[in-house]
Amino acid sequence: MGTILALANQKGGVGKTTTAVNLAACLAEAGGKTLVLDLDPQANATSGLGERANGTSSYDLLDGASLEEIVHPTRFPNLDLVPSRPELAGAAVELSAHEDGESFLAAALAPAREKYAYVFVDCPPSLGPLTVNGLAAADGVLVPVQCEYYALEGLAQLLHSIELVRNRLNPKLAVAGMLLTMVDGRTRLAADVAAEVRRHFGELVFQAAVPRSVRLAEAPSHGLPITAYDPASAGADAYFRVASELVDRA
Repeated sequence: MGTILALANQKGGVGKTTTAVNLAACLAEAGGKTLVLDLDPQANATSGLGERANGTSSYDLLDGASLEEIVHPTRFPNLDLVPSRPELAGAAVELSAHEDGESFLAAALAPAREKYAYVFVDCPPSLGPLTVNGLAAADGVLVPVQCEYYALEGLAQLLHSIELVRNRLNPKLAVAGMLLTMVDGRTRLAADVAAEVRRHFGELVFQAAVPRSVRLAEAPSHGLPITAYDPASAGADAYFRVASELVDRA
């Protein structure tokens, strides 16, 4: 049975989408059948894989369409995508109007476990209905943490929300790991923040960390994961190491 992982952090700009796209690409390149589900109306994971929603999208998945109808193969072997589009923002209002609106995605994603080794759900940078659906459908949560002064701000709220979803909707939900991102090894601040996060959360934090990288920042503008854009870069190496660690943890 495949593993469903939600990428969540209510703070924007922490590398959530970058992590979803590049971890999926690394695992797909290693031979695992992998799916990225773009649940963010900004559709950055979709464009980051060089795709766009031509017709169906994750909006339709939440509206009752089957997963098989929505999945798009990408140009990368073993890597599929459920794209997003801006209209998905309206789904948050619609989901709130349904008594069981928090569980729509869990039911829709159930068939994915039989086809994919890993499913990465890229949630929006908020704790609204879309993110709650992602958490309710997932086995675990991956939390990217940017190495900056405000890194710990909001993490307590996120962990509290995960606990609420676990108690109310999804008893199996766990924190699969916290990933330090945008680490600038030249600064004392990055080292201090990384040490503080590891002190607070211990083994939940991945040993591998993702450096601040121009190549990682450039790759989405070309519609490519870092494994295709610059496989010899430090960013690609970091995500391969994170992917290996994720498999070992499982």
